[in-house]
Amino acid sequence: MDRLISIAAGLIAVIFIFAPHEFAHAFVAYKCGDGTAKISGRLTLNPIKHLDPVGFLMCAVTGFGWAKPVPVYPGNFKHYRKGLFFTAIAGVVTNYILAFIAYPLYLVLNQLVYLPNIGFFLNNKWLDIIFSIISQSLFLIYAYGLSVFVFNLLPLYPLDGFRIVEAFTRQVNPVRRFLQTYGMYILLILVLESFLCDMLVSYANLQIAEYFDILGWVGWFAQKIIGFPILAMWNAIFGLPILI
Repeated sequence: MDRLISIAAGLIAVIFIFAPHEFAHAFVAYKCGDGTAKISGRLTLNPIKHLDPVGFLMCAVTGFGWAKPVPVYPGNFKHYRKGLFFTAIAGVVTNYILAFIAYPLYLVLNQLVYLPNIGFFLNNKWLDIIFSIISQSLFLIYAYGLSVFVFNLLPLYPLDGFRIVEAFTRQVNPVRRFLQTYGMYILLILVLESFLCDMLVSYANLQIAEYFDILGWVGWFAQKIIGFPILAMWNAIFGLPILI
């Protein structure tokens, strides 16, 4: 049952991470002058319009996944570089805001369980399951939001970080051309390398493999560094210790 609860929470969290992320891209692109996403039906929070089935399940189960890219035609932007930049960062900024909101909700929900009246109701099996799913979903929205924020800012095609590189460089720039040509292959290598390290730790008990997990370090940076202001602020407000 615990495994099913974790999977359900993961699926819910992915919806709340990917759908607003892609909507933000579409909304900012539209405001900057490009209506391509709106015409394509992507200017919506409806997750069905944004989620890729395989990427959705992969993210919920493994922590790595993807959504359908929002179609954007930069040539329509009123100001090309500004439009490209703001459209690129819109998704990750939205994810950080969601993480900022989800974490205190998670804290509130988990403190409610200690109230006599609420604790009494949670003796019901199904209510306890629902509570667990919501609680885990909120924490995963926080954790996934931070991870997506950092991961998507890697300057590799087709991530948002590469779009930021595009906004500040010319097409003939050799670094930009390299990142565009080989970015997808680098990403694939990073994901496979992370998966291999995880297998070595889990099944071969080679703990040293953790130190070679590049995406694992990206996740650590997301949670411990990028997430620290959120953690520090809300934990202080709730009177909880700030763990680094």
